[in-house]
Amino acid sequence: MADLDSTFAGLARIMRARATGMSIRTDAPGNLYIEIPPATPGSKPGFFGAVQTKKSYVSYHLMPVYEDPSLLEGVSEQLRKRMQGKSCFNFKSEDEALFKEIDALTRKCAESAR
Repeated sequence: MADLDSTFAGLARIMRARATGMSIRTDAPGNLYIEIPPATPGSKPGFFGAVQTKKSYVSYHLMPVYEDPSLLEGVSEQLRKRMQGKSCFNFKSEDEALFKEIDALTRKCAESAR
């Protein structure tokens, strides 16, 4: 479990760093949920991303990838292998190269969401 804890910590650090101007809805051990500010007054905030510890992996969700698949252009095959569905990446341990790549992708997603 310690490996998943450090994996969550690393991925949550990336998500928080790129969430400037966004709201943290949930920030608990094993669960980080980030929202985009409402587009118009009175509307609901949008879902940006989340990092969640599951039974045997840590999920990294990026909703902008679902809404605009072109954000995935240039993503390595190694990171694509971690994809579950259209906007989720699963990690069982820390991987410096993939964490750098997910950081760059999260930055692109944050820029597109603003």
